Amino acid sequence: MASEMMEALMELCQEKHLNQLALIDELERSLAESYRTILHLPFGAEVTIDRASGKIYVYELVPVEESYNEETDEYTEFTKRDVTPKDTSRIAAKHAKEAINTLVRRSAREQIYEEFSDRIGDIITGTVLQSTPDFTIVKIREGVEAELPHFDQRRYPEERNERPAGERYLHNQRLRAVIIDVRDPNSTEPATKGEHSRPPIVISRTHPALIRCLFELEVPEIYEGTVEIKSIAREPGRRSKVAVRSLDDRLDPVGACVGPKGSRVRTVVSELRGERVDVILWDADPARYVANALSPAKVSRVLIDAEKGYAGVIVPDDQLSLAIGKDGQNARLAARLTGWHIDIKNERLAAEILGNLHMGDEADDDLIGEDDEDNRCAFVSADGIRCRNQARPGSRFCGVHDPEAADTEEEGI
Repeated sequence: MASEMMEALMELCQEKHLNQLALIDELERSLAESYRTILHLPFGAEVTIDRASGKIYVYELVPVEESYNEETDEYTEFTKRDVTPKDTSRIAAKHAKEAINTLVRRSAREQIYEEFSDRIGDIITGTVLQSTPDFTIVKIREGVEAELPHFDQRRYPEERNERPAGERYLHNQRLRAVIIDVRDPNSTEPATKGEHSRPPIVISRTHPALIRCLFELEVPEIYEGTVEIKSIAREPGRRSKVAVRSLDDRLDPVGACVGPKGSRVRTVVSELRGERVDVILWDADPARYVANALSPAKVSRVLIDAEKGYAGVIVPDDQLSLAIGKDGQNARLAARLTGWHIDIKNERLAAEILGNLHMGDEADDDLIGEDDEDNRCAFVSADGIRCRNQARPGSRFCGVHDPEAADTEEEGI
């Protein structure tokens, strides 16, 4: 019977690609715990399985009196006493099954960890196997599954929510996501409750890397490195902004990403379930970069304070709501994309307070070029700061500071 058990174990190890010695060691540890309880052994048991015959030996650990440590109240040395029961096959068969299942799961997780731990940030395509209120299980391939968590973080603050708002998944539905974590089966860190029974691979549909990977799939210029994605700002399920630049001066990076008649960006939007994606041109000049990031709004001027990381933006009166966006979304995404704190004002309000703004000593930190200096308003405030507005045609002053315009208004009152 014992030799038959060893033969069965050897065949199983070959079939499952398991380490036979590791399986026997796991079985010995499991049997030792069981016999300690069954035989009521106060200091524990040790089990040895003969590798050739498969015979099982059970030993009681008997403490050596001279090894007692009064400080720790423990024995440090033990002798072994043979207490092998007559019938060990039944208990051994039961624990062999448990040990095999444990080792198979651990081995599978270790293989998955070795394969996917270096692929964090890569995109995967799978099919939905099961969806629960807290997470969705996605099948990557046979024997490899991933978890897309969408826990209610008010109830489970330690868990993650990687599903965009409004998305729901059906059985057998094709799904693309990025790998954000692979759980290490040998990690000593405390695991989240139930984590060991869930797939080891964690994927996300909210991570900005998903947009980067989708553009790499759809835009050959990005995949080849001719066009570079400099920054991504995203509110999953609602809107994203992507800043791109070209390493080839002859190539329009925005046009390459949008594609003929918008075909490329439309494919990305379709994969993101209708999430709006704005592709904007990156610029080394922070003023122009901020102005581009606020697209589709038109910007009159950007005033940069590099020390404070502040960008003051002036837009036409009819562009203010578009620049800010619904619930401040456009301005918020532009700030995340550029890394600047953005303050937006319309021209009417800016004209009233512009003289009180500290512009610094640099005159080229806005959208006014050197060629436009002669067309600027000649008004200088009491603080010695020159007005930044354009002069009116046929006048040296803007509409706010033109004395003739003021006299005309007074006569008409």
